[in-house]
Amino acid sequence: MSMKSDDIRQKFLTFFKDRGHAIVPSSSLIPDDPSVLLTTAGMQQFKKYYTGEADAMKDFGILNTASVQKSFRTSDIDEVGDESHLTFFEMLGNFSFGYKPGEPVSPKGGYFKEQAITLAHEFIIKEMGLEISYVTIFKGSDTVPKDTESEQIWKSLGVSNVQEEGMEDVFWGPTGASGPCGPTTEIYCKNADGKDVEIWNIVFNEFLCSGSREQLLAGNATLTPLEKKGIDTGMGLERLAMIAQNKKNIFETDLFKPLQDALPSAWTDVRIKRIITDHIRAICFLITDGVRPSNKGAGYILRRLIRRCIVHLQKKQSTSFAGDDTLPMGIEIDLKNVIGSLVEQYQSFYTALNRDIIYAVFDEERVRFGTAFRNGLREMKRLESIDAPAAFRIYESYGLPYESINDFGGEKTKFLTREAFDEEFKKHQELSRAGQEKKFGGHGLLLDTGELKAADENELKIVTRLHTATHLLQAALRKVLGTEVTQQGSDITAERTRFDFLFPRKLAPEEIKQVEDIVNEAVRRDYVVEFKEMPYEEAVNSGALHFFRQKYPAVVKVYSVFDQKTGEVFSREFCGGPHVTHTGEIGRVKILKEEASSAGIRRIRASVEK
Repeated sequence: MSMKSDDIRQKFLTFFKDRGHAIVPSSSLIPDDPSVLLTTAGMQQFKKYYTGEADAMKDFGILNTASVQKSFRTSDIDEVGDESHLTFFEMLGNFSFGYKPGEPVSPKGGYFKEQAITLAHEFIIKEMGLEISYVTIFKGSDTVPKDTESEQIWKSLGVSNVQEEGMEDVFWGPTGASGPCGPTTEIYCKNADGKDVEIWNIVFNEFLCSGSREQLLAGNATLTPLEKKGIDTGMGLERLAMIAQNKKNIFETDLFKPLQDALPSAWTDVRIKRIITDHIRAICFLITDGVRPSNKGAGYILRRLIRRCIVHLQKKQSTSFAGDDTLPMGIEIDLKNVIGSLVEQYQSFYTALNRDIIYAVFDEERVRFGTAFRNGLREMKRLESIDAPAAFRIYESYGLPYESINDFGGEKTKFLTREAFDEEFKKHQELSRAGQEKKFGGHGLLLDTGELKAADENELKIVTRLHTATHLLQAALRKVLGTEVTQQGSDITAERTRFDFLFPRKLAPEEIKQVEDIVNEAVRRDYVVEFKEMPYEEAVNSGALHFFRQKYPAVVKVYSVFDQKTGEVFSREFCGGPHVTHTGEIGRVKILKEEASSAGIRRIRASVEK
């Protein structure tokens, strides 16, 4: 019987744990790297360890790590539907930081080419029982010599088919505007069709690149040798499962087949089934990481995927919209089946997946899209042809994404391209940004952290009180509603605090009163508010709450609110301040309103009174 994907994940992590690697949980799909929109690779959360900005020994107790990282690539959205392209995927990777050439490899030290290649060979051959078809190495360039060392290592392990390739194929560039880079070696295996498929890429980070990958390939980036070398590997779970399960393509594996089986059995359009199952996976994980549909950033990607699914389901149902704001009931049933199947399949490893919240977000967007879809179609029928400016006007006016316009435009969109549409989108963003700068350019703030805003010293005192009150509010919500309450964002001005949190239903009046009473009792008791700086892992282990979408430095501040007499802790959170020193300084807290922020997320507004 072929190996299941769940077993492959665990086998990979166990293999590297047994060989002295710290197992690091996947980071969010929303990265802390401003140069990228979404997490695209396993090494992204480790980038600072390669550059020396963070200390792996301090954070992990060792210089070697391994992970299964949720990853997302927006560049492949339009290609999804063939046998290989995906948006969301899982990247298995092992990483090593801080190897100094000439120094012996210690149990907790970093390693480089020989150990990285040997570990990969052992995992593929002995653990997975697979055969390596061939491997590639870097053939060299004007600035970087041929990787003869990797060639010799592979041949010493019995892999004789070693092929040379150039910088475009086997020299890995930075994931953002700059970063570590170096030559790679790739491992190829055969699928059930006998085709050679790249499954594992081992990157030897030897240089710091002063530009993007595009600049690197164009010869416009500077390469500076790194004092400490590093290993960065990536092996797609989907491709590995295809090889291990002897399938012809990734969509035949157990990662996709249950999702496809959840669609109506009468469907025979393979491309559409692949698009929907790929997009549903991406949608579920984006929503779980806190993304909500919008017209910018990651929210725009989520909206595109949801609406594209709806459009294809609409076409398969071959029926018209019912009413002003609904899609056919069959679409709801199909979506629930696929989402339910995904959550059941993945929840044992990704425990944060919540079927009800995912479907609520999806359904909210489905309803919103109903009227827009119908009105947009009318506008498209009215036009003789649809070029990029016309397509963008339809998107801006009716919310139809590029895919919907292209799918339903027929001959009218034959000259419409994604590149031209994106260019129109970019022009609009630049005009909007210029307008915002003109509107707000002359008005400064004393404090603006994104979360806290104050115009002067008096307002600063008020937002400081409200900031600590927000910590008390989250603690009180968790006491009343349970630990499923998790922060989704906050915004604090001199008038009020606005706190968003994950919770599936409206709060009852008595629950709101109970929360308010608990907060004010904490104020009355005049608890001490203090912070300590500590390593990130120690802070997590202390039980301190933190915003899961936020990325934190190696050393963090943890604010605790506690009873000085008994030592009992009321609240403990990661935070950068500012805060009052005693809760008695806050004054009476009044909850002004509790409402829905978006599907699965509630919002509370509260004020403080002296």
